[in-house]
Amino acid sequence: MTTTMVSCDTAMLADRFHAIKARQQAMWASGDFAVIGTTLQIVGELLSEAADVRAVHRVLDVAAGNGNATLAAARRFASVTSTDYVPALLESGRRRTDAEGLANVRFEVADAEALPYPDASFDVVLSTFGVMFAPDHHRAADEMTRVCRPGGRIGLASWTPAGFVGRLLRLVARYVPPPPGVRSPLLWGTDAHVRELFPGATKIEHTSRLFAFRYRSPEHWVDVFRRFYGPTYSAFLALDADRQAALETDLVALLRSQGLGGEGLVVPGEYLETVITK
Repeated sequence: MTTTMVSCDTAMLADRFHAIKARQQAMWASGDFAVIGTTLQIVGELLSEAADVRAVHRVLDVAAGNGNATLAAARRFASVTSTDYVPALLESGRRRTDAEGLANVRFEVADAEALPYPDASFDVVLSTFGVMFAPDHHRAADEMTRVCRPGGRIGLASWTPAGFVGRLLRLVARYVPPPPGVRSPLLWGTDAHVRELFPGATKIEHTSRLFAFRYRSPEHWVDVFRRFYGPTYSAFLALDADRQAALETDLVALLRSQGLGGEGLVVPGEYLETVITK
């Protein structure tokens, strides 16, 4: 293969990823992710503990959403830079930090695949259910590695393929297929893929954890996610009335099959907590 052909293929791939990211930005800006995101705060707290965030650390939160890992690190008095490519999500995180009087946080629009920071700028780099959705997995991982100092840590929380969210995303994909040629974000929730993405790591440690989705009923969960969670909001918007009804029926069935029973709805969602030492 000639150099010209390789350059053309690279340019075409870059254009395709750019188009996919534009669609993703619109999707995550739809609804109101903060309604869902704030329920996940415990994940940021646990990840900050696992990554041993300390007050002297410079911390970067990548694809921060509305700031769960950001707040957790700031509560530990670290100096935090919170980034996302959706400005509205960052503004939600800013309101949360203002409400708590956390002055050690700055918010900056940034793409996980092109972080605007020098090499080795941060002691700890975190991402909770964020960077896993970047189209170019290797580039995002390389960027996180690049901005982390030698001996620093990268902490990730990623939904697993076998867990509830993995089943949810596959169900939604049956109704609204993802763009062709893009690797599943759920791969970040597997040891093999993480080791592929971070081949130069000094150490990689995983902990399998469960996050409990707690709602009044399956119907309540569907109502909330249909209105506020970008992927399901966009999926329902793309379907006609009959397909919307079918998707809602399938979602309720999935929730009932995964719920623990008893009062209300409690659905355990498995995720992989990963700490990578550079």
